[in-house]
Amino acid sequence: MSTVVEDLHTDVDANEHPIAPFLRMDRMPHIWCPTCGIGTVVKCFASALEQTRVDLDKVSIVSGIGCTGRVAGYMKLDAFHATHGRAIPFATGLKLGRPELLVTVFSGDGDLSGIGGNHLIHAARRNLDILCVLVNNFIYGMTGGQNAPTTPVGARSSTMPFGNFEHPFNLVHLAASCGAPYVARWTSLHIRRLTKTFAEALNRKGFRFIEVIAPCSTLYARLNKLGSGLDLMRFYHDNAEIRHGADTRDAAIDFQGRILCGKFVDVEKPTFTDLMHEHYEKTLGDRYVPMKPEGGWIHE
Repeated sequence: MSTVVEDLHTDVDANEHPIAPFLRMDRMPHIWCPTCGIGTVVKCFASALEQTRVDLDKVSIVSGIGCTGRVAGYMKLDAFHATHGRAIPFATGLKLGRPELLVTVFSGDGDLSGIGGNHLIHAARRNLDILCVLVNNFIYGMTGGQNAPTTPVGARSSTMPFGNFEHPFNLVHLAASCGAPYVARWTSLHIRRLTKTFAEALNRKGFRFIEVIAPCSTLYARLNKLGSGLDLMRFYHDNAEIRHGADTRDAAIDFQGRILCGKFVDVEKPTFTDLMHEHYEKTLGDRYVPMKPEGGWIHE
């Protein structure tokens, strides 16, 4: 176990929050609104890192732009805050250049499925060895409450004040249909289940996709007259239906309707890097020397 991990477990002040050692406390207080679920998701992720006791020197986190995109800046990990929609390309380059790293993408629905949707589907198709955490708040929260690719039909946004008529993405089905070998969904109030899923995904290989439902407690709730953030999260928590292994085609989300949760896909398949090594070993033979022990490629 690395010294970093040992220090995190032995040098915690008795009055300090249990996950404080995983956060950049000098940047607190954070910018997230009261009752926003993103902070809870971060707590679950930090708890999973603590439980699995992974070497934090080998963990890297990449985020894009938006409310969830601020996660990378708050966690005490090597982090990249990428441009809007480009978290997955940054993470791809990082993983290919330093394959020994545990790379996590942590961003929102607008960033990963809207601006960066093309990268999402190809990362799943290629089965890149990346953990992708998508926090779905049903709206573009940081930039003014505009309609997003995940806004349910009938829900109001600042750009569709009379209700959304576009069909939103069913994100877990999108990821599964593109080939992701690990696909799960929880709400931000499924704290123990989400933490367990994070811990499990940290020990898996391939493109692991976890969607977390955390409706925007400010713009989305106000525009749709859904009460306080606690009212909103309580509704989605209480209306969650847990069905592991369910057909992701049945997991579409309706406005104020049922939320199908659980682990939908968990299979083993070769990663992009596995297939690349296999291919070049066959075609180049002894001329192929994939990487140096400390990471990085060798070209002969």
